[in-house]
Order: sequence, then C-alpha cells, then structure tokens
Amino acid sequence: MEHEAPIVEFMGLTFNLSNVLMITVASVIVFLIAVISTRKLALKPTGMQNFMEWIMDFVKNIIQSNMDWKTGGRFHILGLTLIMYIFVSNMLGLPFSVVVDHKLWWKSPTSDPAITLTLAVMIVVLTHYYGVKMKGFGGYVRGYFEPMKFLFPLKIIEEFANTLTLGLRLYGNIYAGEILLSLLAGGLASSVGGTIAAIIPTIAWQAFSIFVGSIQAFIFTMLTMVYMAHKISQDH
Repeated sequence: MEHEAPIVEFMGLTFNLSNVLMITVASVIVFLIAVISTRKLALKPTGMQNFMEWIMDFVKNIIQSNMDWKTGGRFHILGLTLIMYIFVSNMLGLPFSVVVDHKLWWKSPTSDPAITLTLAVMIVVLTHYYGVKMKGFGGYVRGYFEPMKFLFPLKIIEEFANTLTLGLRLYGNIYAGEILLSLLAGGLASSVGGTIAAIIPTIAWQAFSIFVGSIQAFIFTMLTMVYMAHKISQDH
C-alpha cells in the first residue's frame, strides 16, 4: 500500500511527474469532449452536442442562482471549464491506479492537495480581480469595512478559510475514496475468500465514488460562483 510520488528537480524547482501527467490527461480529455461535442452543430442537438448543451444550461442555472445573468454571464465559460475539468479529474483514479517501482503514476489529480489548493487559490484570486475590476478599487476596499468596520479582521480570516475549505474539501473526498478503493483492491488480491468478500463492496463504493465525484465538481463550481457574486455585488 505504501508508495511514493515520482519527484524530479529541474532548475531548482521540484516537480511531481504524476501530477504533471494527470493534469495533462484530464486537460486533454476535457478538450476532446469539447471538440467532439461542438464539431457538428445542429439546430436539433443529438448525442454529444445534446450533452454539452445540458451541461451549459446546468452551469447557467448555477450562475443565475447567485447573480443576475447580465452580470454573471461572463463567468459561464469559467464555470463550464471548472465543472468538466474537476469531474473528469475526480473520475480518473476510480477505475484503477498505476504503481511502478513503488511510485504512484496514475491517480485522480484532485486526490493531491497541491492541485486542489492551487485551484482554490486561482478561484479566490479571480474573485478579487473581478471585484476590483467591476467595483473599482475604492468600492472593493470599502466592502471589507461594511456594514461595520470591526468586521474587517473577520473578513480577512474568511478569505483564508474560504481558500482552505474550497481546496481541502475536494481533496479530502477524492483522496478518501481512492484510499478505500485501494484497501478493497487489496482484499480482492489477497485470497479467494477475500476476493468474494470484496467484490460487492468494491462495486458499491465505485458507484458511490462516482456520485461523490459528481457532487464535488458541482459544489466547487457552485462555491466559485457564490464567492464571485459576493465580491462583485454592490450590496457587499
């Protein structure tokens, strides 16, 4: 069960090759889905185009539940990219993992806190950027002192808490799922009795993990729009 990450150093920087590989794989899969879904557009969508339009409507509803479409429409592509990328990333480690020479190469990229926290930081930075862009620097800063000035320290703490919870929630759910699947896989390989006993729990947990991975992609996208609405709203 013990394995290490394939780490290399380049120009003074440390790289996890497994993370690089899985980020690339997830990105390529999302890109291919987008290309295939929009390759032959028709007035009456079928197949992959129908699926893509459903995802677009789903993300649009998420945005509209947090802000008006005139303001939030600019974040449609962001939400669409997030929900697809995180869902695909969550699914990659479910069928199997690949360990070579005690080094884990194939896994869900979102089972690594470095990746999920990087995504969280990216989102929080974007919310600050659009907050300043749409409200002006003065209006944005005033939001930290309204409605009462003594809340300023709590709002600063909230920024760090939002970043940590956004990234660690995703990481914790996906990592825990893969650990349990690894334990069940160990039972499958241990003996004939272990195989029989572990088959049904493994199938059940695989199905549950797909559900959890889908929910986590939705939650991450939803919270992104909640944080964005909070920063750009004139009421805050």
